[in-house]
Amino acid sequence: MIFFWAFVIGGLICVIGQLLMDVGKLTPAHTMSTLVVTGAVLDGLGWYEPLIKFAGAGVTVPITSFGNALVHGAMQEMQSDGVIGIITGIFEVTSAGISAAIIFGFLGALVFKPRG
Repeated sequence: MIFFWAFVIGGLICVIGQLLMDVGKLTPAHTMSTLVVTGAVLDGLGWYEPLIKFAGAGVTVPITSFGNALVHGAMQEMQSDGVIGIITGIFEVTSAGISAAIIFGFLGALVFKPRG
């Protein structure tokens, strides 16, 4: 049953993103930012963890989980290191994803002809 809910909830997040672009006429960058902020707000309210327990990869794979990781890392490190932990926690949790995006973006630009 976890696979079903992961598919449904992950698909719903993708549908919301597509509707933001099609109906809301938002650019892909605005849509991505909106979804990241939504994930951050949901984690700040304490609603993202129960959603992860319910839908698993359906909510940990889409871009909303990046916002969750930012807030979750900041709050976790703030509890152990104080105010400075807010900054260090953000980078500790998300550094692998940010590094992978930079490296693979660079490699993709070497292989293909980037436009713009």
